[in-house]
Amino acid sequence: QVQLVESGGGLVQAGGSLRLSCAASGSIFSINTMGWYRQAPGKQRELVATITSGGSTNYADSVKGRFTISRDNAKNTVYLQMNSLKPEDTAVYYCNAVYLSSLLSGVRSSWGQGTQITVSS
Repeated sequence: QVQLVESGGGLVQAGGSLRLSCAASGSIFSINTMGWYRQAPGKQRELVATITSGGSTNYADSVKGRFTISRDNAKNTVYLQMNSLKPEDTAVYYCNAVYLSSLLSGVRSSWGQGTQITVSS
């Protein structure tokens, strides 16, 4: 089992910046993709950004040019730098990791507990 611990959420004014971190620990053989998702009240959880172990990234159209995802493979940590924040970015942000616990285990997915981001206008 892999645990993901997120940090960096909070309240910010529109146009401001925040940086989220998510550290993975536990039974980890390798982590393939790490990413961030978000869920606003009354809406479904949606992809924000993902990054593979090789550094390939994918972003939601709504955050392209404003958010940057990065990771430190040695620390099993993923980051999300969020700039030019908008009120519509308000949501609970969840970290996700797709990983192998061992060479014999299947691919698994784990979620963090979520961190609230509130952007005031």
